[in-house]
Amino acid sequence: MPEPLVAVGAPAVAARRRLRFAFLLNLTLLGLLGLMWAGLSLGTDSFATFGNFTNLLRQGSIWAIMAVGQTFVIITAGIDLSAGAVVGVAGTVVALLMKSGVPVPLAILATLGFGVAVGWVHAFGIVRMGLPPFIMTLASLTALRGIGLLMTNGQTIAGLPAEFSALARDSSFGIPNLFLAVIAVAVPCHLLLHHSRWGRHLYAVGSNREAARLSGIRVTRVLYLAYILSATLSALAGILTTARIGIGVATTGDGWELQAIASSVIGGASLFGAVGSVPGPLLGAMLLTTINNGANLLNINPFWQRIVTGGLIVAIVYLDQLRRPKR
Repeated sequence: MPEPLVAVGAPAVAARRRLRFAFLLNLTLLGLLGLMWAGLSLGTDSFATFGNFTNLLRQGSIWAIMAVGQTFVIITAGIDLSAGAVVGVAGTVVALLMKSGVPVPLAILATLGFGVAVGWVHAFGIVRMGLPPFIMTLASLTALRGIGLLMTNGQTIAGLPAEFSALARDSSFGIPNLFLAVIAVAVPCHLLLHHSRWGRHLYAVGSNREAARLSGIRVTRVLYLAYILSATLSALAGILTTARIGIGVATTGDGWELQAIASSVIGGASLFGAVGSVPGPLLGAMLLTTINNGANLLNINPFWQRIVTGGLIVAIVYLDQLRRPKR
């Protein structure tokens, strides 16, 4: 496929600007996270302990993986509201497969394949049927919840293999395996987004879909891969969640799509499209996890956590809107 017909050097200049903005935002988030950790360390003796930091990493890892996938979709100016439902159904699928005697590796691969299929359906509805991403993924959220409950008749699936649970509960060199899974996801996703032609095309589609099409970019292919990545990473999050809790529950992940979107937006992804990075949602997920963890340790009403998260989203989207050029 030929390169898009754009001015020489324009993609490189745009890429440098995106990386510079992402770098400055990530530094800001790191500073804010450090201040929160310092404040919580002074506020409660239970926060600055090895056990609690390990727990923080485990808690934030699932949302971080989902947020990375969500970021690919948001960069296209789309959204994936089905992410939490995919977590629940994927956890159910992998549990049922293992209970039926399928080896753990094959059960995991088959469940990831289910995530690919869900992402393909989302992209088909958006690209071929012309449905808005909000409507397509909202309908999928509702349908997938029903499918998961039908598969289990509302019951939990217990008695999973010990080696499967070890994937999420064990640690390597003192680092939780869940956090290592985040690294295994983040590194290739970062390379794909910032150091590949497809990544440049993704930003171009998010900036102006019609202009991207006229410049020679295969918009359909870009959108398909974005939604497939989002659903597949949500399926991975479902697998890891089931391994962590040791049972398959169809309603797992209820509302987590909002946490994934919030992590992505707080990490710098713009709901207007064409802006986003991989480190950003990782930091955003850790920020939200810290808020939840700190509130629990300080015995603050958990409902305040939702209020703070909602306020952060409104403030960041408003600031993002202010910095965009007026048309």
